[in-house]
Amino acid sequence: MRTLLIFLFLAALRAVSALLWRLDSGWVGRPAQGDPWRGLRVVALLNHTSLFEWLFVRAVPHRFLWRVARHGVIPAAEKTLKRPWAGRFFRALGAHVVSITRERDHTWRSVLARIDDPESMVIILPEGRMKRRNGLDSNGQPMTVRGGIADILEAVPDGGLLLAYSGGLHHVQAPGDRLPRPWRTIRMRLERLEIAEYRAARLAEAGGAAQFKRAVVADLERRRDQHCAPLERASRAEPGPPG
Repeated sequence: MRTLLIFLFLAALRAVSALLWRLDSGWVGRPAQGDPWRGLRVVALLNHTSLFEWLFVRAVPHRFLWRVARHGVIPAAEKTLKRPWAGRFFRALGAHVVSITRERDHTWRSVLARIDDPESMVIILPEGRMKRRNGLDSNGQPMTVRGGIADILEAVPDGGLLLAYSGGLHHVQAPGDRLPRPWRTIRMRLERLEIAEYRAARLAEAGGAAQFKRAVVADLERRRDQHCAPLERASRAEPGPPG
């Protein structure tokens, strides 16, 4: 029953997104033959700018939402989940929403334990914090990818890796804004990779397992800067609604 309720909630959010926002989405390159949504084990959204990134559910099919409802593992910031209304909202977004701190402690080990299930699908925001309007995080530091996603890729032997490149949502809702602005265009590009191939490529670049995490971080930051920046510029240049 809980799975069905989560799916219906996600489907309702998808309908709200379709009703109030325009979507510009597509694939980076051409997906391999077959269903690019099949067999995904890790989904990583790059360019984290807003707690309203659930609007991007419109970019995925309903069968993906069903997988999230049944097997989704979503690490979420402890401080967000402790908020009265926001906490309830985000806990309803997946089968296993795991509260984590910013330390490599028992909360992160709880995430890794969840992905032992071969049906699990981890949905992660690898930067670990939100970008503010000035392009920096809340402490005034540049946005970087944290190494936790490398831990996940080491723990998941195969399956699909979906990289979701966000165009940013500061034109819709930025940290500190009370309400989102409707009628704007949200932008995303998707890229399907195979985890086994991706791991092998990063290990080759790193020259061994000791530098694997550094190679993953550098590669994801390169991909983010290449694919997210043009989308973000288009979002910043978008005029407001008439009147």
